[in-house]
Order: sequence, then structure tokens, then C-alpha cells
Amino acid sequence: MTETIGKVFGDITVSADGYSAGLDQTEERPFGADGGDGTGSKLHAWMFDHADENRAEIDLILDAGAFIMGRNMFGPVRGEWDRPWNGWWGEDPPFHAPAFVLTHHARDPEQMKGGTTYHFVTDGIEAALAEARAAAGARDVAILGGATTLNQYLAAGLVDELRLHIAPFTLGAGTRVLAGVPPLQLEQVSSRAATAITHLTYRVR
Repeated sequence: MTETIGKVFGDITVSADGYSAGLDQTEERPFGADGGDGTGSKLHAWMFDHADENRAEIDLILDAGAFIMGRNMFGPVRGEWDRPWNGWWGEDPPFHAPAFVLTHHARDPEQMKGGTTYHFVTDGIEAALAEARAAAGARDVAILGGATTLNQYLAAGLVDELRLHIAPFTLGAGTRVLAGVPPLQLEQVSSRAATAITHLTYRVR
């Protein structure tokens, strides 16, 4: 019997010119100058201000069996883990599944409320994906970003499906999705326009 494995999908919100974060990222403004008023991310307003309208897309992200993210997405701490930090999402993160954080600095796993356990991977993107696949079993693996992490997986040919949530404004500078990625052949699977966002899904050939 052939063992069933899930897809590896990348999922990220970008401006109309492809940036997933603006310049000048800080702990107070994790997405930098992204057009927000300082009280929240304008890029991600669709997930919070319009959550009911976009519930299907949010639920689809969180239905993954394991998650991968870069150190920058996990938090603002750089270098050695010199202070306590367990992500931007509080004691009960929304993932409720194993989450693998790419880092150059080793750290013991951190178990959170609700079923999320952070694992810190120092052996690179392929090692993180192997661990995530093992944890997810037959379910999908979600690569959530940031853009630099997603770009590495795309460039390595390790992504089956790319889901972009495109906000209707430009940033002009920042961290850009697909920067440095060789040309890709994409097959459009679905699209849906909603308030303040357009959801696009592509199969990566």
C-alpha cells in the first residue's frame, strides 16, 4: 500500500507589489512600515478586521498538520536566545500542531498551550521539512514565512502549492516574496476577491 502524504504549501500575505513586510521592522511593528497606523498590520487586516468573511482561508491555513517558519517570523530576538521569547501569539498559539522554527542557534523544544510545540531546527530547510513531514503524517505541511524562508523553499523546489493573499496597496520596499527565486511554472487553482484582500492559489509544477 502506498503511504499517503500531504502537500507542502506556502502561505503568505503580500502587498500588490509583492512585499510581505515593509522597511524598519521592530518588536512594536513586526511587519515594519506596512501602511498601518501603528496599532496593527494593514497587510493582515483581512485576518482580524474581516475574519468572518475570510474564515475559510484562515481555517485552511490552520488545518495543516505541521508548520515551518523562519526565525524572523517567530520573533525579534537575534543571535543567541538571550531572553525569553515564545512567539508573537501568546501562551496559546493558533497552530495547535508542531511548529518548526529555522534558526542558527540551538534551543530546546517549547511546549505551549493548545497543542503547539515549537521545535528549533539548526540543520537547514530540508531538515526542517523532513521533521515537519514526519510530524504531519498524511496531513499538509504549511510554510508560513517570512518571505525569505518561503523563497528558500521555492528556490529548492520543495513547495507543491503557493497561496498568496494580496492586499490592494503597494509598499515600494521591504522583504519581497519570490526575490531571487528562479522562474516558476504555476497553475492557477483558485481565486477569490474579498474585502481588502484577494486570495490566489497556484499549483507549483
